[in-house]
Amino acid sequence: MQAHVGRFKGKVAIVTGGASGIGEATCRRLAAEGASVVVADIDADRAASLAAELGGPASAVAFDAVDVASIERLVTGTIERFGRLDVLHNNAALTSPALHAKDSNAIDIDFDTWDLVFAANLRAYLAGCKYALPTMIAQGGGAIVNTASTGAFSGDITRMAYTVSKAAIIGLTRQIATHHGKQGVRCNAVAPGLVLSAGARATVPDVIQVMQRHLLTPAIGEPEDLAALVCFLASDEARYINGQTYIADGGMLAHNPAMADLVDLAARR
Repeated sequence: MQAHVGRFKGKVAIVTGGASGIGEATCRRLAAEGASVVVADIDADRAASLAAELGGPASAVAFDAVDVASIERLVTGTIERFGRLDVLHNNAALTSPALHAKDSNAIDIDFDTWDLVFAANLRAYLAGCKYALPTMIAQGGGAIVNTASTGAFSGDITRMAYTVSKAAIIGLTRQIATHHGKQGVRCNAVAPGLVLSAGARATVPDVIQVMQRHLLTPAIGEPEDLAALVCFLASDEARYINGQTYIADGGMLAHNPAMADLVDLAARR
């Protein structure tokens, strides 16, 4: 997908979880479109490597999504350096397979796991908004894009805390838009379905094969597909869009859940 050259010229953006996956693709696209990008990630080396590759005004900041003070330093430090903040992409999430194994169901999950997932997936997003909003309001506006998930719209057999926290992000998005839309701040969310990030390819190849049967698109989404959506919502082209959540899942949630099996049944007749 071709970048819109100059669409973010003179603007400053923070992307959390920016060193890999959707965050990395978004950093690359924002930089290609003229933004000064802050790559924020718990993996300091990987963030620094990406920032060096992007060149120009791109920079890396190591931060921990479960540490509110770390988020405050990230945002205030960016504003001190650049004098403004135009785009905040709240995208960081805990993706450890070991943690997902503990994030099971209402009976088996322990509250430490629940609290940790909510700290990273929800409290961190609130903190990012909290520290970014005063500057965005003072400068006349800004755009916040939160990463939710299609898990927010349907139940699953696992990942209790992850799914519920992603649903809460949609509520947070609407609250920020309602409270601050008249002050020039837009807050929207993207809800990715299956995306072929490097992490997904490495950890759930069998799940990818199962889910592909239920897509309504020929190809599975790539991180760049989500980056295109994030950048559109962060741009002035989306100036009349606020408080919304955009699903990007290849049509997974658009059809009867038994669709793939019904297609197989029809083929056997």
